[in-house]
Amino acid sequence: MSESQQERFVTIFKGSREQELYVFVPRETGETNIPDELCQRMGEIQEVMTIKISADKKLARADAARVLSCIAEQGYYLQLPPEITGQVLNDGD
Repeated sequence: MSESQQERFVTIFKGSREQELYVFVPRETGETNIPDELCQRMGEIQEVMTIKISADKKLARADAARVLSCIAEQGYYLQLPPEITGQVLNDGD
């Protein structure tokens, strides 16, 4: 992993349409690195926070080294919502 991939400031965005869907992008590019198709899926995009990530940093639901690798390769990392298992969701209840 190159020096620039070992540690970097990353801005995290969320959308208005899907809870717990987050996109991590380099701080210096911001939401311009989010592909148009993903922007449409997300709806209104809101900045959540900017953090410094290193490959060994503990993240809640993502592997930091993988986040950095994806950002280096494609310009962003997409964190999808966790799967809902064993739950029945009822509309209006």
